[in-house]
Amino acid sequence: MIKTEAVIFDMDGVIFDSERIYLECCIAVGKKYAMNNVEEVCHRCIGTNSAMTRQILLDSCGEDFPVEEFTRDTSGLFWERYHAEGQLPVKTGTEELLQYLTEKGIPAAIASSTKTEVVRRQLKDAGLLDYFSRVVGGDQVTRSKPEPDIFLKAAEVMQTAPENCLVIEDSYNGIRAAAAAGMTSIMVPDLLEPNDEMREKAWKILPSLTEVKELLG
Repeated sequence: MIKTEAVIFDMDGVIFDSERIYLECCIAVGKKYAMNNVEEVCHRCIGTNSAMTRQILLDSCGEDFPVEEFTRDTSGLFWERYHAEGQLPVKTGTEELLQYLTEKGIPAAIASSTKTEVVRRQLKDAGLLDYFSRVVGGDQVTRSKPEPDIFLKAAEVMQTAPENCLVIEDSYNGIRAAAAAGMTSIMVPDLLEPNDEMREKAWKILPSLTEVKELLG
């Protein structure tokens, strides 16, 4: 067993089943812009901030691709669905794991590429915000995952050494960022199946947060 003084969660695809919803929105909007490879491109964007997502879109679709219009339309469709439901669907085992960490006195933080204001709103709407002692959004760091900056920032504000932090991630870029930060990580796959690189970089690969709780317990 590892020494865990703090647990750092990604949000989209780990806490919420939101990556799937966003991908569906991208595919729907992608038809409007004649994107033939929209699913592949969006998979590459998982775990990155808005600046890196923009660059991936330009690199994949050409410098004349209307990135601003595409992201505006995709975001608009996503928020239409969000408002219709009132909150994002919570992943299996989330609250049980967060309750367990609270009972054990192990602080939890969010380190998400999404903007901090949006992260806090979505967690609050789902009744989960109070479980997290710190929330670090993608707008608080310059470099996106797979760079380690956001995880190092989370460790800093939690006053915990990186080597004593456990990261829970679903994306390749997130696992890469955790490894670069010198942190132990667990991959809970969402849209992306683990490959050999993930099996090498992650401490464990588990099917849901339920199994994470069982492992830590």
